Amino acid sequence: AGWVGKALLEQLAGIPVEVHLASEFAYHQPLLSQKPFFIFLSQSGETADSRQALVKVNEQNFPSLTITNVKGSTLSREASYTLLLHAGPEIAVASTKAYTAQIAVMAVLADALRASKGLEAPFDMKHDLGVVAASIESVLSDKQAVQDLVKERLLETRNAFYIGRHLDYYVAMEAALKLKEISYVQTESFAAGELKHGTIALIEEGTPVIALLSEPVVASHTRGNIQEVKARGAVVTTIAMEGVEQEGDDIIVPAVPILLAPIVSVVVTQLIAYYTSLGKGLDVDKPRNLAKSVTVE
Repeated sequence: AGWVGKALLEQLAGIPVEVHLASEFAYHQPLLSQKPFFIFLSQSGETADSRQALVKVNEQNFPSLTITNVKGSTLSREASYTLLLHAGPEIAVASTKAYTAQIAVMAVLADALRASKGLEAPFDMKHDLGVVAASIESVLSDKQAVQDLVKERLLETRNAFYIGRHLDYYVAMEAALKLKEISYVQTESFAAGELKHGTIALIEEGTPVIALLSEPVVASHTRGNIQEVKARGAVVTTIAMEGVEQEGDDIIVPAVPILLAPIVSVVVTQLIAYYTSLGKGLDVDKPRNLAKSVTVE
């Protein structure tokens, strides 16, 4: 979610952003600008690594913002500012609606900062978030197509790969996490342009590869990468947004502004993880070895 937030803040508001894992930042603080502002993303607001990072931020008197789904949580109390997701209780261990809500909230935040700087709006945020909601409804109404693909291509596999470029790569990272979390399929995400720098060696006959395509500027390049993995025996599933779709694509996602595309595309990947877990007879809500809030370092 942080990577998508980076794209939103940089492209809408013109604010340079760096993304860091809280678990790394807490012990190895990177070089900072003179007036940094910190945004903490946490579903629970209790993540131990993020809390430790916030302690360091507060010690240096830097301003901070927590984006969380839990009112009154530690991160919300100790940050300078808080934006609540208002996504409602999320019972399942693996986060889904809180993740999409985080991106939506960051989109609204980035648009507000854009307006405060007097920059031109590339699209109508309020209207187009409504379009996003309608697009998600459309995706959910065609769940059977996703279930059929999962049954055919993922239930018997031990590993899988997601590929994409730019925003699609950011979605791929979250998608791979969800699939491994709840279905126990060893899943990795790759920036499609990096495949030939080594990771394509992992592709063999029958390897499932799920390709994400939403941005016209990079779609043709990702198509080239799809052909490369197909030539090495991969079984490719394509999730394409209207406008870049081609005949033979497996899932077509209704078009939305490119910067908001991750909110819609990720829902398809959440369904893929869900149906893979169900198809394997696993507990979707309570995957093994995981807790809803990671409260220890």
